[in-house]
Amino acid sequence: MRFPLSAFLSFLALANNVFAKSSTGDSVLVVIDSSLQKEDYSKFFGGLEERGYQLTFRGPKDTHPPVEQYGIPGFSHVILFTPETKFVVASRCERALSIVIPAYTFDITPQSLVGLLSEGTNLLVTLSTKQTPLSSLSAEFSLIPPPPGTPLVSHHPARSEPATVVPIPVPESPLLTPGTPPVWFSGVPHAFGNSPYLVPILRATSESFAADSFDDSGADTLVDASEKVGEGLWAGSQLGLVTGFQTLKNSRVVFAGGVEMFGDEYANKTLPDGAPSGNEKFVRDVTAWAFRETLALRIDNTTHHRVGEEGSPEKYTTNDQIIYTAHISAYDPETSSWKPYSGITDMQLEFTMLDPHIRIALPPVTGEPGKYQVQFRAPDRHGVFKFVVDWRRKGYSFLQTSTTVPVVPPRYDQYPRFLSAAWPYYAGAISTSIGFFLFSALWLAGDVEGKKKKGLKTE
Repeated sequence: MRFPLSAFLSFLALANNVFAKSSTGDSVLVVIDSSLQKEDYSKFFGGLEERGYQLTFRGPKDTHPPVEQYGIPGFSHVILFTPETKFVVASRCERALSIVIPAYTFDITPQSLVGLLSEGTNLLVTLSTKQTPLSSLSAEFSLIPPPPGTPLVSHHPARSEPATVVPIPVPESPLLTPGTPPVWFSGVPHAFGNSPYLVPILRATSESFAADSFDDSGADTLVDASEKVGEGLWAGSQLGLVTGFQTLKNSRVVFAGGVEMFGDEYANKTLPDGAPSGNEKFVRDVTAWAFRETLALRIDNTTHHRVGEEGSPEKYTTNDQIIYTAHISAYDPETSSWKPYSGITDMQLEFTMLDPHIRIALPPVTGEPGKYQVQFRAPDRHGVFKFVVDWRRKGYSFLQTSTTVPVVPPRYDQYPRFLSAAWPYYAGAISTSIGFFLFSALWLAGDVEGKKKKGLKTE
């Protein structure tokens, strides 16, 4: 019997995830421009290898190794250091024709990269001030790039570097190490669309702007633009420099406005105050999030049962007391294992039929790591209900689960025989019955005596 190649590839992918630094695997494909030297990014690539990742390098035009084969991704993560690669237009003078020659191979297109995300592969993409296919890809993820040739410019703080090399303070974020020093950035910013799945990681400073020149001739215009909101805002902290996006399947993609911030030059470059930059630590945190090392959560299992019982019933009766339990774990990159996690304090459970009939907090159980439990009463409404947990927070893996269960009315022998609230009606019915009995007895007895008296008078 022939063993299918696709099944063999799936087995290898599963085996690779058993002891993985990332929660989804350690294989990384690095697509790097020929204009870039791998040695200039030795700290970044060396840091990935020290953390257990297996790096494979290829050029944008190379066909081996393939990004995807037989519909199965060949790598768990893909890094695109191709800021200069774009579609080249070649003209033929004798016929005045233009032929579009793609600089990427057939397996690297915006459509194929989106397909990789749907298969669980994570992406790290660097953008450029030039118009490239990756600029079109960023637009698919609700990022709005500025016009070509407009890098980020800032004249503050005072420094000897060009205005396009800007030190950016690192904000407080659950996916970044607290206290990270500012980082050097050089590249293109972007504005944000309306997608709720965007995860801003690094924003521009309030005094920076995107421009095609370094002078301040349009300073008044930039000030006016910084006070407005919406598309076309190319000034101030509304601009993003490094932004993540998390899909509904929890695959992640990070768009960085410049490849230089990953290089050794910026990692070794001191800040204007003489302190070392935070580039090395920052890019480490960014890749850890993009490759699902950090803030990776999952629901291990869920259970539900009646109070006083253990097994999950096939159906519930209206007004039953129900206990719902969920077990949640977080990925620990230090041990490459999943561990119980009780750090969520705002998770909710919905018991819904079309619309939620019950929405209640699902808190962690004290003393039992990873266990979340709540007790509630089933509504006085029969139908097909669902237990729904849908927890979404920026940066964290989405937690989604749904369990369908019917709720039925009580059987004929399950209804209570006497209701305390109905005693006035019971008393009325009993008194009416007693009164009718007494009336009938008196009426019948009175009729017999009347006949007796009539008979005596006749004699």
